[in-house]
Order: sequence, then C-alpha cells, then structure tokens
Amino acid sequence: MEPTDLERIAKAALRELGAGDPPLTVTKAADDHDCWRIAVGGPDPHTLTVRAGAGTAPQFVRDQIFTQFSGR
Repeated sequence: MEPTDLERIAKAALRELGAGDPPLTVTKAADDHDCWRIAVGGPDPHTLTVRAGAGTAPQFVRDQIFTQFSGR
C-alpha cells in the first residue's frame, strides 16, 4: 500500500467519524515495513498507527482508523 492510498482512506474515514478534513501526514514507521503512522492535525492532534502492506484491503485500514480514533 502506498502513502497516497493511506491518506485517501484516512481522509474518508475521518470525515465519516465527524473530524472534518484535518491535515494529515503519512509516514512509514521505522520499526516495521508494513506499519504506518498517520499524524492527524487540527485542534485535537492525534497519531494513528496502522498495519497495511501489499494486498491489504482498504476496509481493514478503515477499521483500524475507526478503532483508534474512536478510542482516543
């Protein structure tokens, strides 16, 4: 999965969660090649960590974002 794919999925998921359209930064986590960090900016900044590699379904990424963002 590419950073642009993750950004697109994250933006859509965050809109569904009512977060609007906050600025996002997607970076690879240094410890694992299938682990990504999504820095969510705005008035309530938050960092999400998702697992997404080749062949990962967008729904799996969306579910991880929902779980982490809802539990903050």
